[in-house]
Amino acid sequence: MEKTYQPSAIESKWYGFWESNGFFKASGDVTKPAYCIVIPPPNVTGTLHMGHAFQDTIMDLLIRYHRMKGDNTLWQPGTDHAGIATQMVVERQLNQKGLTRHDLGRNKFVEKIWEWKEQSGGAIMQQLRRMGASADWSRERFTMDEGLSEAVKKTFVDLYDQGLIYRGKRLVNWDPKLKTAVSDIEVESLEEQGSLWHLRYPIAGSDEIMIVATTRPETMLGDTAVAVNPNDERYTHLIGKMIDLPLTGRQIPIIADDYVDQEFGTGCVKITPAHDFNDYEMGKRHNLPMINILTDDAQINDEAPEAYRGMDRFDARKQIVADFEAAGLLEKIEPHTLKIPRGDRTGQVIEPYLTDQWYVDAKTMAKPAIEAVKSGEIKFVPENWEKTYFEWMNNIQDWCISRQLWWGHQIPAWYDEEGNIYVAHDEAEARTKYNLDDRPLRQDEDVLDTWYSSALWPFTTLGWPENTEELKTFYPTSVLVTGFDIIFFWVARMIMIGKHFMQEIPFHEVYIHGLVRDQDGQKMSKSKGNVLDPIDLIDGIDLENLVKKRTSGLMQPQMAERIEKSTRKNFPEGIKAYGTDALRFTFTAQATNGRDVIFDVGRVEGYSNFCNKIWNAARFVFMNAEDKLIADNPAARSHIDHWILSRLTYVNKEVERHIEQYRFDLATQTLYDFIWNEFCDWYLELTKPILNGDFSDEAKAATRHTLMFTLDAILKMLHPFMPYITEEIWQQLVVIAPQFKQTDGLIVAEYPSMDVRNEALEADIAWLQSVLLEVRRIRAEMNIAPGRPLPVLYENASAEDQRRISENELFLLKMGRLESLVACHGDAPESAVAVVGKMRLMIPLAGLIDKEQELTRLNREISKLAPSIQQLAGKLSNEGFIAKAPEAVVAKEREKLAEMENTLAELNQQLVKIQAL
Repeated sequence: MEKTYQPSAIESKWYGFWESNGFFKASGDVTKPAYCIVIPPPNVTGTLHMGHAFQDTIMDLLIRYHRMKGDNTLWQPGTDHAGIATQMVVERQLNQKGLTRHDLGRNKFVEKIWEWKEQSGGAIMQQLRRMGASADWSRERFTMDEGLSEAVKKTFVDLYDQGLIYRGKRLVNWDPKLKTAVSDIEVESLEEQGSLWHLRYPIAGSDEIMIVATTRPETMLGDTAVAVNPNDERYTHLIGKMIDLPLTGRQIPIIADDYVDQEFGTGCVKITPAHDFNDYEMGKRHNLPMINILTDDAQINDEAPEAYRGMDRFDARKQIVADFEAAGLLEKIEPHTLKIPRGDRTGQVIEPYLTDQWYVDAKTMAKPAIEAVKSGEIKFVPENWEKTYFEWMNNIQDWCISRQLWWGHQIPAWYDEEGNIYVAHDEAEARTKYNLDDRPLRQDEDVLDTWYSSALWPFTTLGWPENTEELKTFYPTSVLVTGFDIIFFWVARMIMIGKHFMQEIPFHEVYIHGLVRDQDGQKMSKSKGNVLDPIDLIDGIDLENLVKKRTSGLMQPQMAERIEKSTRKNFPEGIKAYGTDALRFTFTAQATNGRDVIFDVGRVEGYSNFCNKIWNAARFVFMNAEDKLIADNPAARSHIDHWILSRLTYVNKEVERHIEQYRFDLATQTLYDFIWNEFCDWYLELTKPILNGDFSDEAKAATRHTLMFTLDAILKMLHPFMPYITEEIWQQLVVIAPQFKQTDGLIVAEYPSMDVRNEALEADIAWLQSVLLEVRRIRAEMNIAPGRPLPVLYENASAEDQRRISENELFLLKMGRLESLVACHGDAPESAVAVVGKMRLMIPLAGLIDKEQELTRLNREISKLAPSIQQLAGKLSNEGFIAKAPEAVVAKEREKLAEMENTLAELNQQLVKIQAL
């Protein structure tokens, strides 16, 4: 083996080996248990981010684990056309050339998007490969593949014929820049500073007025009522009367509705059913007219008074406020903080907009989907996400599935000149199905919401509507791995659609993971400049290129400057190359159920060191085993060998249990602790007296076998987490010890299963470790050189202590670097004392330390530490700092203070001990 671990030297080699040998493909053996995961298809809008890398690592871990367990395993890969997001990417590219999509026309524009898809989709698949994703690439799918597109048409036609899809005029989220309906997930509601305008509405035929408050004065042009609470005694005499709606020449009624909060504002609410979701519901309850006063690009339309027609909505707002003031009808204007809905891609203020759209009858389809989770057919992990699911599903509204875009699945509906609708697979089928003559037909120009086609993903990717072998074998799939933010938009809809068309659930379990945040707990975003590219962490990137990458494409110089400054501060030397395995292990170590991942590059560095530890441990094993006898002889094993095999059994069962329960963090910690502490720091050291001492050839051969066996099992358990380093080491292990080679690759080796626990022996070695640790502690505290042989006395030793001393004397002397270990008879000399159980260990200090020199050293350390503690304590008592600093920063400072205080306490204790000598 090379002396140092170089991930770049092995990763491409082994990935190519796995893929070329077909190890990623399902076995095809239907007698084996089927295990299938469908990838949440990433959008073909660019490259993968840290959230993808986190999610894909978890899926690959599960797939590799179940493959090694002997399951017929399929990880179904693919990408999503992503509708609006992808269309915008290509439109921006055209805009940079001074063109729009209208200059190209629909067909040419869609061709351009297909070209982009090939480029972006290929990049995403390459990134997944770099992360070690063992997906079956021969089955890669795209949501607009021909087969999947045909399936989309079939579901639409079937649902329409069953009365579960309909076309209707309803209120939707409308992006006036894109001129399309958008889903709730594409709307960001952020707090902004605005105003609250109090307007006077005169009551017809009287001198009375009603004062209404609004954050959107321009919508008053579409008011069709003023509402009050029926129990509000201030207004009961006005219910049923009419308002002279200012500026419009119209009269509107005063109505009563329990929805109105009489304690809020004046207790009077203007009702604009065509421009507010709550008003829309009230309008339906009271049969109010719905007057849409906006065009699709948010200008005032011809339904409004002529004075405002053609105005931009915000220009109209200013004019209307001025006109109210001129008419003496503006009561007051107050500053007001409110949540403004903006399109997450355009930044435009989203308008509730009344328009004709296609809808799925979600209320009907939700019932079996609710029952599937309620009955336990589908299990959420963590379970608490079921409450979120039920809350959404029990209050579900019909699903708007049409989008006014050019990129996507064009809706299979045709219209004649009278506007009659004909839904069919294609135009020819429409003419046959509806007995149409040769009358002119035009296809609906809208496309389907991208979530519609992705809702079919679990079964269309397996060949539906054909009854393929894959569909029979792998549906329902085993587990869905996804984020909480799309439980409603994707998870729930897959369950609804799956139950309807397959009469079965799409997956048995849903593992919900958290978001990946930066080290300060902030959400990663380009505007904050805290986005990390997983490939940068794998390959490394220098500072200048990192700055360039983060600031490229930013139009605002101030933002670019801020991001550059932050990047130079946080990564003064750029990002080191850590390799895929260290990054994957970091993700799994933080995959705690239901919690967000606070991603700190320092942790990747720590697990990179773990990779080096494993590498060096393997080199030690190989150097002691190569060209030597390696024989499995239980009778010749030392008790140290039996101990590590017992601990290996415990770890094997714990790791399996944690993976089955989706506690990847606990599985990771279990492996880390065992490999670093028990295997490397203890067992490897404990084998040295055997391998280098006066032991029989049989004992040495048995220890070598135990070393190789344990390393082999470690590599197999660790492989799903760290595929590259484990494959590299295992391939060398089976060259040295061919008896361990069962397959051509570790990736398809059998997952270990052991049952050789010996808890009494484990207790014996735990005692041995305690004794050695106490000796090491005294060395450290007394500042005694590590290599200096120490005489050790003991007293109060029980019969069991005596037995353990006898059985482990060689290991105690060698590993503790002890001159002697003898029972104390009579008065003990001046000693440093430690206690293990009831047994006292004593190290005579005469000649070992210089008391005065040690007191001077301790006082010097104390005097250096005390001012730092005082300074940090003052900082944390500063209310200004606590209020302004991020929570994560404050927590780190408190942790630092606690560590310093603990160190000071230990130094003072040691000072007292030395003074007492």
